[in-house]
Amino acid sequence: MRLIPRVRSRKDDEGSMTLIEHLEELRDRIVRSLIAITVGGAIGWFLYGHVIQLLLNPYCDYLKTVPATQQPTRGCNLYFLGAIDGVLIKLKVVLFIGLTIALPYLLYQVWAFIVPGLTRRERRMAIPFVFTSTVLFLLGVLFAYVTLPKALQFLLGFAGHGFAPLLTGDKFLGFVIIVALAFGLSFEFPIILIFLAIVGILPSRKLRDWRRPAYLFIAIFAAVITPSADPYTMCAMMFPMMIFYEGAILVARLMKK
Repeated sequence: MRLIPRVRSRKDDEGSMTLIEHLEELRDRIVRSLIAITVGGAIGWFLYGHVIQLLLNPYCDYLKTVPATQQPTRGCNLYFLGAIDGVLIKLKVVLFIGLTIALPYLLYQVWAFIVPGLTRRERRMAIPFVFTSTVLFLLGVLFAYVTLPKALQFLLGFAGHGFAPLLTGDKFLGFVIIVALAFGLSFEFPIILIFLAIVGILPSRKLRDWRRPAYLFIAIFAAVITPSADPYTMCAMMFPMMIFYEGAILVARLMKK
């Protein structure tokens, strides 16, 4: 009995799949994705120290702007309160690294799952889809990292000069990871629009007609999904998504969709 069934096409003569076959296909893709994340996490275990230093840099930069009399600690340090918090912090960061490393393979699994419903020409777009989606996700993470110092300066200094932050590693790193994931996923916005245009749900004409409501939706979405709720982070997400929307219209028109 094999633990991971071989993923294969289960089409009948008409090219369709039953509900059970779809569920089996989904199960196989999920198992393979979990294995890929585990392998990525094993690699991330050895990269942990470098990634932690990278994630701490925005907080360290913020502390340089705080007067010495108001700095909560000497040096750039975070704390944990519980006996197992240190373990949870490392596992959380390692999981994030593993997810990032396995991202291209995860995206391929998503594409392979939806491929049976597409034409042969559309199946050939697997490599561009995986490559573009990966680049956009990493670009979103980069945007989150670049805007993080400003966001921290706004959030940690909001209470005034009489207060100094004493951050725990779990909450700070959890905040950074959530912001990074929020940006990374939101930057997949044009891929979703282009896919909907390919399958005929949202042709370029509708995208043009719905431009104003879409901009309003993007603004609300950026305000809600950003956990920091500061104007720097919100604008850093909102304006690229608006540009991506226009780019999706252009790509859909070039594809004559």
